[in-house]
Amino acid sequence: MDERTCDVAVIGAGTAGLAAYRAATEAGAHAVLIERGPGGTTCARVGCMPSKLLIAAAKAAHGARNTDLFGIRVSGVAVDGRAVLERLRAERDRFVGSVLDGAEALPEESRFAGSARFRDRTSLTVGDHTRIAFRTAVIATGSSPTVPKPLRGLGDRLLTTDTLFEIPDLPESLAVLGAGAVGIEIAQAMTRLGIRVTVLDAGETVAGLSEPDLARQAAEIFGAELALHLGSTLESATRDGNGVCLSWTDRDGRARETRAEKVLAATGRAPNLDELGLDAAGLRLGEDDVPEFDRRSLVCAGAPILIAGDADAWRPVLHEASRQGRIAGANAAALAAGRAVATPEPWTRLALVFTDPQVAVIGAAYDPDVAGRVTGAVDFADQGRARVDGKNRGGLRIWADRDGTLLGAEMLGPAVEHLAHLLTHAIGDGKTAQAVRDQPIYHPTVEEGFSTALSEITHKIGQS
Repeated sequence: MDERTCDVAVIGAGTAGLAAYRAATEAGAHAVLIERGPGGTTCARVGCMPSKLLIAAAKAAHGARNTDLFGIRVSGVAVDGRAVLERLRAERDRFVGSVLDGAEALPEESRFAGSARFRDRTSLTVGDHTRIAFRTAVIATGSSPTVPKPLRGLGDRLLTTDTLFEIPDLPESLAVLGAGAVGIEIAQAMTRLGIRVTVLDAGETVAGLSEPDLARQAAEIFGAELALHLGSTLESATRDGNGVCLSWTDRDGRARETRAEKVLAATGRAPNLDELGLDAAGLRLGEDDVPEFDRRSLVCAGAPILIAGDADAWRPVLHEASRQGRIAGANAAALAAGRAVATPEPWTRLALVFTDPQVAVIGAAYDPDVAGRVTGAVDFADQGRARVDGKNRGGLRIWADRDGTLLGAEMLGPAVEHLAHLLTHAIGDGKTAQAVRDQPIYHPTVEEGFSTALSEITHKIGQS
């Protein structure tokens, strides 16, 4: 077995791992990068980019069918499922290729292919060919889709985000288990591409919304396009002819069945940790079998090991994985050199869902029981720019403390991906509702909706 030594061993060459390797190297550490494959990052290969390509195709089809509002008549819209997926894969492969090219440009002697497994607190093996002694290590192994037990015997009729984008043609019908961000994005896109879609979820909300009125509106809006069953429990799933049959119980306790050509498991992703030998490394594991770690330094309890990205199951989105990778890599280099680690404040939470209307959850979570919060609201039904574009659905809910300092928000509406960034930065900068309201907002834009919600906050504070 080949014997190697390094300052920092980075396990995983995804978004977090590549960022960690580069940060450690820039800090002067001798770092190595271990990847078992397939590479290309979750986002580019099976996540953000292929899903947005599917959504873009669905947006084009939906827009072509719904021009009557503007006095434009379009007929004969047809969806070529094979062509949709061929373009998706071609563009997806471009994104993946650029990531792989970047990884392959790293020094060959620093890259190892194979599965890593810890032997103890300061060494690991890669496959059966290499043993690496390290001063510190970074776990950046990403995540994989979770598949509920009732779905596990369905064979190729079961889809996950790891397999969905490889099918040669769109199915005639699709059952989706899970109404979170991924599930509702894919469900709405498939519906708009002409697929009969049923969504089942045990919860009572859609797309991660928790503010009651926005959650209700979201359920109504998405439920008008597809068969959405919240509060439902999947009992069993069987192969049925050329498709699947799902047996489930609705929120009223009634037994129901759904038949579809394919079923998509969209119930979340779990960290890829099982094969790492974490016990041998001396790490303390939490109830979810994820190592206990400090959310600022990303240092794990029990060993000179850090964890970043989807592997820590904290904030599994690309911008957080990239940031965590940089922090973990720099801190791993610091630990290896006997220096103090950095403990930066976490970024303001930002989660987006690219449905129509879009959804965002920002900053402090909605909680009606927290004393001293002041909430401002706006609905898009009569908002000027939203009505001009025929996108007048949903609303904003923004909350602040009694001094007016912005804390968090939930959004359902048009242009939310842009509105959310503006508010996230304002919260991160510690701005008050009044300070943001005093900034110029061009007319007519959707951003004018901010003024209404922020004015309500400042008015309530003035009245208290």
